[in-house]
Amino acid sequence: MTSLIGAPNLSHGAVPFDTLALAPKLEAAGFASKQAEDTAAALAEIMSDQVATKADLRDLEQRLTIRLGAMMAGSIAAVAALVLLL
Repeated sequence: MTSLIGAPNLSHGAVPFDTLALAPKLEAAGFASKQAEDTAAALAEIMSDQVATKADLRDLEQRLTIRLGAMMAGSIAAVAALVLLL
């Protein structure tokens, strides 16, 4: 195993997961060397697809803030229009 999944130079959405540290632990628990390496790589791949990173959460927060602001502006405009009609 020669890679560190989630290293800073990988794409956005990569999760820090050290396959080099996991594989020996799996081997110590009785996994064959190839099986330990393949399992560590599979777990790293699954985690990088399934786990939200801090960057993902910041992006979501920004989009929700913008959407909430737009809804509030629309609500204020609707109330102002109703006040003018009454």
